[in-house]
Amino acid sequence: MKWILRFFPRSLLIQMSLFFRPFLRIYYKGNQLIDPIDGSRYRKFLSYGYGNSLRPNALCPGTLSLERHRLLWLYLVRKTDFLSQKLRVLHVAPEQVFYHKFKLFKHWEYTTTDLQSPLADVKADICNLPFPDNHYDLILCNHVLEHIPDDLKAMAELYRVLKNDGILIAQVPLDEESEKTFEDSSITDVYKRTKSFGQYDHVRVYGQDYYNRLESVGFSTERIFIQKDLTLEEIVLFALPKQEKIPLMRK
Repeated sequence: MKWILRFFPRSLLIQMSLFFRPFLRIYYKGNQLIDPIDGSRYRKFLSYGYGNSLRPNALCPGTLSLERHRLLWLYLVRKTDFLSQKLRVLHVAPEQVFYHKFKLFKHWEYTTTDLQSPLADVKADICNLPFPDNHYDLILCNHVLEHIPDDLKAMAELYRVLKNDGILIAQVPLDEESEKTFEDSSITDVYKRTKSFGQYDHVRVYGQDYYNRLESVGFSTERIFIQKDLTLEEIVLFALPKQEKIPLMRK
Protein backbone atom coordinates (compact mmCIF):
# COMPACT_ATOMS: atom_id res chain seq x y z
CA MET A 1 0.00 0.00 0.00
CA LYS A 2 2.83 2.45 0.81
CA TRP A 3 4.39 2.28 -2.66
CA ILE A 4 0.97 2.90 -4.24
CA LEU A 5 0.50 6.04 -2.15
CA ARG A 6 3.90 7.36 -3.19
CA PHE A 7 3.54 6.93 -6.95
CA PHE A 8 -0.12 7.58 -7.76
CA PRO A 9 -1.92 10.95 -7.51
CA ARG A 10 -4.14 11.26 -4.48
CA SER A 11 -7.19 12.21 -6.60
CA LEU A 12 -6.83 8.99 -8.59
CA LEU A 13 -6.46 6.93 -5.44
CA ILE A 14 -9.63 8.45 -4.00
CA GLN A 15 -11.56 7.65 -7.19
CA MET A 16 -10.22 4.09 -7.07
CA SER A 17 -11.22 3.88 -3.41
CA LEU A 18 -14.76 5.02 -4.27
CA PHE A 19 -15.06 2.16 -6.75
CA PHE A 20 -13.62 -0.42 -4.37
CA ARG A 21 -15.22 1.02 -1.23
CA PRO A 22 -17.84 -1.76 -0.78
CA PHE A 23 -15.10 -4.37 -0.99
CA LEU A 24 -12.78 -2.40 1.30
CA ARG A 25 -15.53 -2.18 3.92
CA ILE A 26 -15.77 -5.96 3.95
CA TYR A 27 -12.04 -6.62 3.76
CA TYR A 28 -11.17 -4.25 6.61
CA LYS A 29 -14.21 -5.04 8.76
CA GLY A 30 -13.39 -5.50 12.43
CA ASN A 31 -13.70 -3.95 15.87
CA GLN A 32 -10.43 -2.12 16.44
CA LEU A 33 -11.49 1.25 14.97
CA ILE A 34 -14.78 3.10 14.41
CA ASP A 35 -15.62 5.90 12.03
CA PRO A 36 -17.93 8.11 14.14
CA ILE A 37 -19.42 9.66 10.99
CA ASP A 38 -21.42 6.53 10.18
CA GLY A 39 -20.56 4.16 13.03
CA SER A 40 -18.87 1.61 10.75
CA ARG A 41 -16.19 -0.62 12.33
CA TYR A 42 -12.83 -1.79 11.01
CA ARG A 43 -9.80 -3.81 12.02
CA LYS A 44 -7.59 -0.97 10.72
CA PHE A 45 -7.65 2.17 8.59
CA LEU A 46 -5.41 2.84 5.61
CA SER A 47 -2.15 4.77 5.79
CA TYR A 48 -2.27 8.13 4.08
CA GLY A 49 0.02 11.02 3.20
CA TYR A 50 2.65 12.21 0.78
CA GLY A 51 6.17 10.88 0.20
CA ASN A 52 7.63 9.58 3.44
CA SER A 53 5.00 11.33 5.57
CA LEU A 54 2.51 8.48 5.66
CA ARG A 55 0.22 8.48 8.66
CA PRO A 56 -0.96 5.07 9.89
CA ASN A 57 -4.69 4.52 10.44
CA ALA A 58 -5.53 7.81 8.70
CA LEU A 59 -7.99 7.03 5.87
CA CYS A 60 -11.16 5.11 6.67
CA PRO A 61 -11.63 2.56 3.86
CA GLY A 62 -15.41 2.75 4.04
CA THR A 63 -16.21 6.45 4.23
CA LEU A 64 -12.85 7.85 3.05
CA SER A 65 -12.77 10.10 6.10
CA LEU A 66 -9.44 11.37 7.40
CA GLU A 67 -8.52 12.27 10.96
CA ARG A 68 -9.62 15.89 10.51
CA HIS A 69 -13.03 14.85 9.16
CA ARG A 70 -13.71 12.60 12.13
CA LEU A 71 -12.58 15.33 14.53
CA LEU A 72 -14.84 17.90 12.90
CA TRP A 73 -17.81 15.53 12.88
CA LEU A 74 -17.47 14.89 16.61
CA TYR A 75 -17.35 18.64 17.21
CA LEU A 76 -20.47 19.25 15.11
CA VAL A 77 -22.39 16.44 16.78
CA ARG A 78 -21.29 16.85 20.38
CA LYS A 79 -20.63 20.57 20.73
CA THR A 80 -23.04 22.33 18.37
CA ASP A 81 -26.63 22.19 17.15
CA PHE A 82 -25.64 23.15 13.58
CA LEU A 83 -26.75 19.81 12.18
CA SER A 84 -30.30 20.24 13.48
CA GLN A 85 -30.75 23.97 12.85
CA LYS A 86 -32.38 25.50 9.82
CA LEU A 87 -29.37 27.14 8.20
CA ARG A 88 -28.12 28.59 4.95
CA VAL A 89 -24.81 26.76 4.47
CA LEU A 90 -21.97 27.24 2.00
CA HIS A 91 -19.56 24.32 1.61
CA VAL A 92 -16.33 25.24 -0.19
CA ALA A 93 -14.50 22.32 -1.87
CA PRO A 94 -16.98 19.80 -0.42
CA GLU A 95 -15.52 16.60 0.99
CA GLN A 96 -17.12 13.36 -0.16
CA VAL A 97 -17.63 12.11 3.37
CA PHE A 98 -19.73 15.15 4.34
CA TYR A 99 -21.32 16.00 1.00
CA HIS A 100 -23.53 12.91 0.81
CA LYS A 101 -24.81 13.46 4.35
CA PHE A 102 -25.40 17.19 4.09
CA LYS A 103 -27.20 16.88 0.75
CA LEU A 104 -29.91 14.93 2.55
CA PHE A 105 -30.55 17.71 5.10
CA LYS A 106 -33.91 19.17 4.13
CA HIS A 107 -33.59 21.81 6.86
CA TRP A 108 -30.40 23.22 5.32
CA GLU A 109 -30.24 25.47 2.30
CA TYR A 110 -27.01 23.82 1.21
CA THR A 111 -24.76 25.17 -1.55
CA THR A 112 -21.42 23.73 -2.65
CA THR A 113 -18.77 25.64 -4.56
CA ASP A 114 -15.37 24.93 -6.07
CA LEU A 115 -13.43 25.74 -9.22
CA GLN A 116 -13.25 22.16 -10.45
CA SER A 117 -15.00 19.67 -8.16
CA PRO A 118 -17.86 17.70 -9.78
CA LEU A 119 -19.62 18.02 -6.42
CA ALA A 120 -19.83 21.81 -6.74
CA ASP A 121 -23.24 23.37 -7.41
CA VAL A 122 -21.51 26.61 -8.33
CA LYS A 123 -18.14 26.72 -10.06
CA ALA A 124 -16.38 29.73 -8.57
CA ASP A 125 -13.08 31.23 -7.45
CA ILE A 126 -12.96 31.61 -3.68
CA CYS A 127 -11.32 35.01 -4.21
CA ASN A 128 -14.33 36.20 -6.21
CA LEU A 129 -17.44 34.47 -4.91
CA PRO A 130 -20.70 35.04 -6.84
CA PHE A 131 -22.83 35.30 -3.69
CA PRO A 132 -24.42 38.34 -2.04
CA ASP A 133 -23.13 40.02 1.10
CA ASN A 134 -24.24 38.70 4.50
CA HIS A 135 -25.86 35.59 3.01
CA TYR A 136 -24.72 32.44 4.84
CA ASP A 137 -25.18 31.32 8.44
CA LEU A 138 -22.41 28.74 8.26
CA ILE A 139 -19.46 28.30 5.90
CA LEU A 140 -17.33 25.16 5.80
CA CYS A 141 -14.01 25.70 4.05
CA ASN A 142 -11.61 22.98 5.07
CA HIS A 143 -8.10 22.44 3.71
CA VAL A 144 -8.59 25.08 1.04
CA LEU A 145 -6.75 28.24 2.08
CA GLU A 146 -3.31 26.60 2.00
CA HIS A 147 -3.84 26.23 -1.78
CA ILE A 148 -4.69 29.89 -2.40
CA PRO A 149 -1.86 32.33 -3.25
CA ASP A 150 -3.86 35.37 -2.06
CA ASP A 151 -5.37 33.81 1.04
CA LEU A 152 -6.22 37.19 2.59
CA LYS A 153 -8.45 37.98 -0.37
CA ALA A 154 -10.15 34.60 0.01
CA MET A 155 -10.65 35.21 3.74
CA ALA A 156 -12.15 38.62 2.99
CA GLU A 157 -14.59 37.06 0.52
CA LEU A 158 -15.66 34.47 3.07
CA TYR A 159 -16.19 37.28 5.57
CA ARG A 160 -18.24 39.26 3.05
CA VAL A 161 -20.73 36.48 2.24
CA LEU A 162 -21.15 35.40 5.86
CA LYS A 163 -24.03 36.82 7.88
CA ASN A 164 -23.37 38.93 10.95
CA ASP A 165 -22.77 36.51 13.83
CA GLY A 166 -22.34 33.71 11.26
CA ILE A 167 -19.73 30.98 11.67
CA LEU A 168 -16.81 29.98 9.44
CA ILE A 169 -15.00 26.70 10.07
CA ALA A 170 -11.76 26.64 8.10
CA GLN A 171 -9.38 23.82 8.98
CA VAL A 172 -5.89 24.04 7.48
CA PRO A 173 -2.62 22.17 7.90
CA LEU A 174 -1.12 24.13 10.78
CA ASP A 175 2.26 23.70 12.44
CA GLU A 176 1.39 23.93 16.13
CA GLU A 177 5.07 24.51 16.98
CA SER A 178 5.52 27.50 14.68
CA GLU A 179 4.44 31.05 15.41
CA LYS A 180 4.78 32.25 11.83
CA THR A 181 3.41 30.93 8.54
CA PHE A 182 6.04 29.73 6.09
CA GLU A 183 5.48 30.64 2.45
CA ASP A 184 7.77 31.27 -0.49
CA SER A 185 6.22 32.10 -3.87
CA SER A 186 9.47 31.26 -5.65
CA ILE A 187 8.95 27.57 -4.84
CA THR A 188 6.94 26.31 -7.81
CA ASP A 189 8.42 22.87 -8.49
CA VAL A 190 5.97 20.19 -7.32
CA TYR A 191 8.66 18.12 -5.61
CA LYS A 192 10.08 21.13 -3.79
CA ARG A 193 6.59 22.20 -2.78
CA THR A 194 5.92 18.75 -1.34
CA LYS A 195 9.15 18.93 0.63
CA SER A 196 8.58 22.52 1.80
CA PHE A 197 4.80 22.63 2.31
CA GLY A 198 3.85 18.98 2.75
CA GLN A 199 1.91 18.65 -0.51
CA TYR A 200 2.63 19.45 -4.14
CA ASP A 201 -0.28 21.90 -4.52
CA HIS A 202 0.15 23.78 -1.23
CA VAL A 203 1.69 27.24 -1.20
CA ARG A 204 2.32 27.60 2.54
CA VAL A 205 2.39 25.95 5.93
CA TYR A 206 0.40 27.98 8.44
CA GLY A 207 1.70 28.82 11.87
CA GLN A 208 -0.16 30.25 14.84
CA ASP A 209 -0.45 33.58 13.01
CA TYR A 210 -3.15 31.93 10.88
CA TYR A 211 -5.63 33.36 13.37
CA ASN A 212 -4.09 36.85 13.06
CA ARG A 213 -4.64 36.71 9.30
CA LEU A 214 -8.30 35.89 9.78
CA GLU A 215 -8.69 38.63 12.40
CA SER A 216 -7.10 41.14 10.00
CA VAL A 217 -10.11 40.83 7.65
CA GLY A 218 -12.64 41.19 10.48
CA PHE A 219 -13.21 37.76 12.04
CA SER A 220 -13.09 36.98 15.72
CA THR A 221 -11.37 33.62 16.16
CA GLU A 222 -11.50 30.66 18.49
CA ARG A 223 -9.43 27.48 18.71
CA ILE A 224 -11.55 24.47 19.60
CA PHE A 225 -9.63 21.65 21.28
CA ILE A 226 -12.32 19.00 21.46
CA GLN A 227 -9.88 16.25 22.45
CA LYS A 228 -9.85 17.56 26.02
CA ASP A 229 -13.46 16.40 26.33
CA LEU A 230 -12.79 12.96 24.85
CA THR A 231 -11.35 9.94 26.55
CA LEU A 232 -8.03 8.49 25.45
CA GLU A 233 -9.96 5.40 24.39
CA GLU A 234 -12.16 7.49 22.08
CA ILE A 235 -9.17 9.26 20.54
CA VAL A 236 -7.62 5.89 19.72
CA LEU A 237 -10.88 4.23 18.69
CA PHE A 238 -11.78 7.01 16.24
CA ALA A 239 -8.16 7.47 15.09
CA LEU A 240 -8.14 11.20 15.82
CA PRO A 241 -5.28 13.72 15.72
CA LYS A 242 -4.06 14.31 19.25
CA GLN A 243 -3.14 18.00 19.03
CA GLU A 244 -5.11 19.46 16.10
CA LYS A 245 -7.54 22.25 16.93
CA ILE A 246 -10.63 23.27 14.99
CA PRO A 247 -10.42 26.92 13.86
CA LEU A 248 -13.78 28.59 14.37
CA MET A 249 -14.37 32.14 13.17
CA ARG A 250 -17.30 34.44 13.82
CA LYS A 251 -18.34 37.57 11.91
